[in-house]
Amino acid sequence: MSENTNNQNQEVDINELMKIRREKLKDLQERGKDPFEITKFDRKHTSSQIKENYEEFEGKDVVIAGRIMAKRIMGKASFCHIQDMQGKMQCYVSTNDLGEELYKEFKTYDIGDIVGIEGFVFKTKTEEISVHAKKVTLLTKSLKPLPEKYHGLKDTDLRYRQRYVDLIVNPEVKDTFILRSKIIKELRRILDSKGYMEVETPILSTIVSGDAARPFITHHNTLGIDMFLRIAPELYLKRLIVGGFDKVYEIGRLFRNEGMSIKHNPEFTNIELYSAYEDYNDMMDIAEEIVSTIAKNVLGTTKISYQGVEIDLTPGWRRISMIDSIKEVTGIDFNTIETDEEARKLADEKHVEYDEIKNTRGHIINAFFEEFVEETLIQPTFIIDYPVEVSPLTKRKPSDKRLTERFEMFIGGREYGNAYSELNDPIDQYERFLKQVEAKNKGDEEAGGMDEDFVNALEYGLPPTGGLGIGLDRLIMLLTDSASIRDILLFPTMKPLAKGE
Repeated sequence: MSENTNNQNQEVDINELMKIRREKLKDLQERGKDPFEITKFDRKHTSSQIKENYEEFEGKDVVIAGRIMAKRIMGKASFCHIQDMQGKMQCYVSTNDLGEELYKEFKTYDIGDIVGIEGFVFKTKTEEISVHAKKVTLLTKSLKPLPEKYHGLKDTDLRYRQRYVDLIVNPEVKDTFILRSKIIKELRRILDSKGYMEVETPILSTIVSGDAARPFITHHNTLGIDMFLRIAPELYLKRLIVGGFDKVYEIGRLFRNEGMSIKHNPEFTNIELYSAYEDYNDMMDIAEEIVSTIAKNVLGTTKISYQGVEIDLTPGWRRISMIDSIKEVTGIDFNTIETDEEARKLADEKHVEYDEIKNTRGHIINAFFEEFVEETLIQPTFIIDYPVEVSPLTKRKPSDKRLTERFEMFIGGREYGNAYSELNDPIDQYERFLKQVEAKNKGDEEAGGMDEDFVNALEYGLPPTGGLGIGLDRLIMLLTDSASIRDILLFPTMKPLAKGE
């Protein structure tokens, strides 16, 4: 039998099962027992609460609720397993307790139905903690059958599209998202304890700014103008430092109209934090503390395994300049290369691609780093002192004006964070914005625009400030050993299915 024939038969079977379930619902409704009219069920206990405290609950009445995941009918008595957020609980249901009519009705319940059960706690002959039901209430009728028991929902594309089913039939998936919540909660605890204040800044803006990325464009009908979903909250947060808030942070969604991969989703969660009177060295210290403390307090260790690679997050991470890291891997020393022309010639010799617009010495240094060095940075490393051309919002290094006080944080060959000693010279900032506008006019879709209000804010005075951004989705991937960003997003962006798929 062909695969298409199998799929067609399966579709017929599913349609027949759906028809039967709707007929069951209609029968309940005609008898005045419509489960969808129930507005509340006073659940008092959970599966884990009972299992973890069996001695306390043994023989006592409990009230639980959950989804039927298995049923075993044995004449006048049955067993079923119901699943709540914490796990599964076996329940014993019999004619003696419910009466013949209600027990007969219980036998018609389907896998996937949601029920409330009142009864007492006991152990079966096989020592399984269970609830002996004295009353069963159908709370929700499931009109679609769950994926069949043995093959389940394995298709990853379908799992991402129907996360609600994935969470039901693959309950271990919940663990990843519970960890995600704990990681973000611990992040907030760390920053709050250091005197940072959490704030919220606009998601819609009239200017693309804060980073180099292609934006999503929308339109405001009343104002009659195009607006952009933010690619970064940076310039708003620095305005708050100007206004007198010394330590601020924001956890929120950013949006970038770029390619999708196992590392990239068009919308993603980021944290940015800014601290007055600090620099990029202080930001290295707090980045290292954030990651290692979260690992220790959430996972219980700073030594983790990611996709089979052992990584040690213990504080004391390596710090090396971008130019030195290139020299270490390739033997090429960009300190001896002075001009843009020399840099382009070297790139051509080494077959390193560079953009027609982004073709300066600084851009080519960055291209060499991405080509030869990035993937070698397995253990936590801070790459510092980036070229000014790729760091339009960063303060220059006093010792070399071609470089900036910027770092990126690399673990397992991937970038996890970006930080600066923030540029606070309004004249320099204005000139860099002009260069961004010039690049945009030449066709660079990722170049930012001119933000005159931000320059105006700098003219009032931004104190020396350190700023840090960390991609939380990537960090969560690392700490949950998840191969794809889609595994740690409840509802990742998916290409719409064609009609009939």
